[in-house]
Amino acid sequence: MMNPTQNNFDSKINDALLPLRNYGLSLTHNLDETKDLVQETILKAYRYKDKFQEGTNLRAWLYTILKNSFINNYRRETNRNTFIDRTDNQYFVDLPCHRIDNEAEITFIRKDLEIAINSLPCDLRITFKLNAEGFKYHEISQELLIPIGTVKTRIFVARRILRKKLQDYSITFGQQMA
Repeated sequence: MMNPTQNNFDSKINDALLPLRNYGLSLTHNLDETKDLVQETILKAYRYKDKFQEGTNLRAWLYTILKNSFINNYRRETNRNTFIDRTDNQYFVDLPCHRIDNEAEITFIRKDLEIAINSLPCDLRITFKLNAEGFKYHEISQELLIPIGTVKTRIFVARRILRKKLQDYSITFGQQMA
């Protein structure tokens, strides 16, 4: 026979399943990983049920378990994918890089980049160049006497235009430009 407290605990956990799945999905962005994470959370909730204090917020407790499980799984996965070279062959570290930079290629790239930036409309070009020189959004806003939102928009639009104009380089260097 089931204890009324156990029945109440089960009912509250069932009520929290959908919000837990939504929260898990916001962390993992993967449905299968979310299902595993929610299942792990429910198992831990039952395993540590005696640690739960009656009258406190069960859903918050479950969210905490889920979040901590996600963080632990992430750390475990990161550590698993970290390669540590334990060889005694230290001379491998000091080997020179086999790639030799082609100065002519770099010159062409710089020229194409300069042409692309200079072809931007004046307001976008000035804002983009200030940002590229290291100025913060609020500093650019003060310098040009425009709202900070306008600064962000101009930089965003300038980057989008430059990505399209310099798309060939993304193919050449093996990087995708969004």
